[in-house]
Amino acid sequence: MYIIMAKQQKFKTFIKNGVLFGISVGFIATAIVIFSFGASKIPDFESFDERKVARSTKIYDRTGEIVLFNIHEDIKRTVLPFEEMGVYIKNASVAIEDSEFYNHRGIRPKAILRAVWVNLTSGQLKQGGSTITQQIVKNTLLTREKTIVRKLKEWSLSLKIEQVMTKEEILGIYLNEAPYGGNIYGIQEASNSFFGVDPVDLTLAQASYLAGIPKAPTFFSPYGKNTDKLEARKNTVLKRMFDLEFITQEELESALNEKVEFQPPQQFGIQAPHFVFFVREYLENKYGKDVVEQGGLKVITSLDFDLQQKAEEIVLRHALKNEADWDASNAGLVAIDPKTGQILTMVGSRNYFDEEIDGNFNIAVAERQPGSSFKPFIYATAYNKGYTPDTVLFNLRTEFQLTCDIHGNALPGQDQEECYSPSNFNDVYSGPITTRDALGQSVNVASVKLLYLAGLNDSVKTAKNMGIKTLGDPNTYGLTLALGGGEVSLLDMTSAYSTFATGGIHHDFKSILLVEDSEGNVLEQYRDTSQRALPKNTALLISDVLSDNEARTPLFGANSFMYFGENRDVAGKTGTTNDNRDAWMLGYSPNIAVGVWSGNNDNSPMKKGSSISGRLWREFMDVALAKLPNEQFESPIITYDTPDTKPILRGIWQGNDIVTIDTVSGKLATELTPKETLKELVITNVHSILYWIDKKNPTGDIPTDPFVDKQTERWEELVANWWQANASLNNTIDESDIPTEFDDVHTIENQPIASIVGIDESRIYNQNEQITLSLDYSGAFPLQKIDVFVNNTYVGSDSTLPYNYTFNLSDINNITSATQIKIVGFDSIFNNVSNTSVVQVNI
Repeated sequence: MYIIMAKQQKFKTFIKNGVLFGISVGFIATAIVIFSFGASKIPDFESFDERKVARSTKIYDRTGEIVLFNIHEDIKRTVLPFEEMGVYIKNASVAIEDSEFYNHRGIRPKAILRAVWVNLTSGQLKQGGSTITQQIVKNTLLTREKTIVRKLKEWSLSLKIEQVMTKEEILGIYLNEAPYGGNIYGIQEASNSFFGVDPVDLTLAQASYLAGIPKAPTFFSPYGKNTDKLEARKNTVLKRMFDLEFITQEELESALNEKVEFQPPQQFGIQAPHFVFFVREYLENKYGKDVVEQGGLKVITSLDFDLQQKAEEIVLRHALKNEADWDASNAGLVAIDPKTGQILTMVGSRNYFDEEIDGNFNIAVAERQPGSSFKPFIYATAYNKGYTPDTVLFNLRTEFQLTCDIHGNALPGQDQEECYSPSNFNDVYSGPITTRDALGQSVNVASVKLLYLAGLNDSVKTAKNMGIKTLGDPNTYGLTLALGGGEVSLLDMTSAYSTFATGGIHHDFKSILLVEDSEGNVLEQYRDTSQRALPKNTALLISDVLSDNEARTPLFGANSFMYFGENRDVAGKTGTTNDNRDAWMLGYSPNIAVGVWSGNNDNSPMKKGSSISGRLWREFMDVALAKLPNEQFESPIITYDTPDTKPILRGIWQGNDIVTIDTVSGKLATELTPKETLKELVITNVHSILYWIDKKNPTGDIPTDPFVDKQTERWEELVANWWQANASLNNTIDESDIPTEFDDVHTIENQPIASIVGIDESRIYNQNEQITLSLDYSGAFPLQKIDVFVNNTYVGSDSTLPYNYTFNLSDINNITSATQIKIVGFDSIFNNVSNTSVVQVNI
């Protein structure tokens, strides 16, 4: 039964395909007849040589007033006679663009049938099967619209052109019209611009490069980020030439091995070049290079031109200094508005036109290792799971690979290269450290431990949710991810840090505000695309840690480039790869995120330094912040500083059993013991964090067998060794040190009594009246201080005799017609008593 049904299905498919094929053939034949013998006018082909691009695409800054680049301004195009073009470029172009050029009559029926078949079966106009003849028709005689009528005209005109022009004339037009990127059109200008020679003098390898560019001039630009793709396309051209017997085996091998050098790019009226070509590539990918080249688009970008100019000047100056001081010849900078994702600046090198440092290469979108600047994503993942900024880890030199011993030596039969024992930047291993201090001081060992606890997969997921697009399989990185083992781009990193600035909302980065066609029709308009990538409080905790000057002071000093004073909230994180090949600085305020990279494009190492990118970043931040309102980070909600939280998670590493005493009586606390006199005594029992928590559920119960986790034994041994050497330096407490009696000072009998003096509840007060308050107090212990609250808002205190507090009602912001006044009195052992009165105020 199954075989019969399968045969029936195959027969139906065969019939369906046959019908579609017949329709396709009939459609093409009818179309060719109609248009071949119709009234389609053949243009004057002699006018090709005088042709200029009619509609120029212009790219503007965010104001729409400053032209960053006019794609066809000062267009460079020199018409060259066919016989002066050289055989290599002719054959290379035919090989890659239209291998049957000399055999067809303008169109390739098989290619058209294939294209029609795909278009009919897909329901979309996706393929066109273009010959070189069709390309010159499409690029010079017809509009850019993708319609069946335009395609039919293209086929018809291609057939007619082949009737009135020779193959040499057609190929000559193609080579004189071909786009090679920027304002370079035609093989003469391309040969001169890229290699400084005429086309007839091109080597086989040079010609193969040029033949491969016109398909996507921006993508295959020798000055862009896809030079590896251009190299592969050149090799494809050469292999096709060999297959077509245009070249010999010897010529093929020689050209494949030829070392070709491109001339430095020429400056041609362009501002913010790395950003412009970034935008242009986006436009070509979305609308096609023909529309961008000749469609007359008006493109308003997100670029802040004033900031861009400042950024370029700052990057150049600091990069030159870094080259002299640190052997770091290049730098890049990206700034993003975190609330919108709009790219405000993009500097891809110290100088786009500096050939010595490959300045045209856009380091802002290149993939490099981020070093410690990746750590905040790991800490955010951990905080999501219940770890806190106060959680304690032991900063001790640790061998994480279990096939190696505790000292980092491979066990018998194991590979030494598999051992992994990361070192700290300053080679200091100080024992217990909070994650707040570990992140602020960029402690590597603690960060690798936290990655192990938070989980590799979840940490990668966090980074991806926040905008890091380049990470692959987490298992390829292992624990090295904590120190920047994966490759990321400066643009993605700056975008991801923006997510911290917005309280966990990630706004996709955008470079375009508006695109209009030549008729003023809006093709595209900025639209925010955002999603929650982190819980709000997690993002606020990270910002709180990264802006904590006290936490980072031991490493960077109290007045480092990351400190902007008490009145300006800025968070920041450095990153340096272990081999000193990449130096990063990422930072943000609530209204701007800025990323900086410094290093060498050839990946050569720099001298060791923690602030190579820091001073550059700081100078630009000062410029940017001067233009922005002073906004503060929202404070995170702290829920973990209570006895309900495990001690190790809230900063207590000495043990897990805690007893609370009253510091006045020295006895066990009761419910009457005031918070000011509470003290926790920790019974000494020092262990690693894995002894107290299950890393999959850190806030859950203590593990019944902590050694189920394979790392526990290793971590425990290290902590035990450390404690043996350091116990004498710490206070230890055992059960015999714990009192057995309860607080007998803070009792009901000793609670004070008080009433407010100075308030007359029977009268109405004017708004500008002055009131003096005091307490009528009695108690076992003397009064020590009073606190005054108006409508539940603290307004002031008095801690000196006679404990009076005077204020004017007009100075209080939240006065109402029935205003509540409360006084809280504290005695000498922090017993407190409160009393409240309500006064009538004439509002």
